[in-house]
Amino acid sequence: MTGTKRTVDSDGRTTDPDADGSSAGVRSVARALQIVEVVSDGPPSGLTLSELGRELGVSKSAVLATLRTLASYGYVRAVGPGPRYKLGMNLVRLGDVAARRLLLTELCAGLLRELADVSGLTVRLAISDDGHPVFVDRVDGPGTIRFHTPLGGRELPHSTAAGKAILATLPRERVEEIARETALPRRTAKTIVGLDPLFAELERVRSVGYALDDEEDADGVICIGAAILDHSGACAGAISMTSLKFDSEERVPALAKLVVEYAARASELLSGKPSRQPT
Repeated sequence: MTGTKRTVDSDGRTTDPDADGSSAGVRSVARALQIVEVVSDGPPSGLTLSELGRELGVSKSAVLATLRTLASYGYVRAVGPGPRYKLGMNLVRLGDVAARRLLLTELCAGLLRELADVSGLTVRLAISDDGHPVFVDRVDGPGTIRFHTPLGGRELPHSTAAGKAILATLPRERVEEIARETALPRRTAKTIVGLDPLFAELERVRSVGYALDDEEDADGVICIGAAILDHSGACAGAISMTSLKFDSEERVPALAKLVVEYAARASELLSGKPSRQPT
């Protein structure tokens, strides 16, 4: 194995010579991260429980409970007799999300600033995390009201413009799965909470090329979003614009044309098929 040897004593304290030795970190979290690192440094065939214990300098029983937790969340997997432990597929998903987040943010930074300047509105960029929007960048338009929405967390797909734009690109079966997973909670009196009206709305989104959140996620707020497609034609994310409804309701057609245009330009940067312009 490569890298600095990481060891943990019987109480879970690190004895890594490069560690700061402070009590700031949670010991169980530290042990879990060390296990993931050791497995990632190990052979492709994986490591046995005994090998992990020796590498970490702790007993097999001390490692086993953490391994079981990591396995239940998909961060490691047990393979074959023994068993041998390898990295789990959830790390592949997280790595893919991180890579796409960094790529889209870098590619779209200029487009977001330009769209915010042209529209005068708050513009946000989301990636698609298994059909859920995760907003990764935001630019406020000049003089616009600031919408201090956090970045990095999954948002509901059925009540947001970016989320509906993403859902409209997915197969019906996957939309049904997401609906079951989220239970389509009601955010406002206008939130779509049934499958039939949701599918009707997604058909409208596909027809016009953009999604509209008309006070469906927050009262008095509207958002317009359009999907960004990658080189394979799959949805990589979405661009959306946010405004107070009384400020922008009459501008929706013009703003929709803008957001579709900029999502298409983002798609072209990813060498994907551009979004269809509304007629």
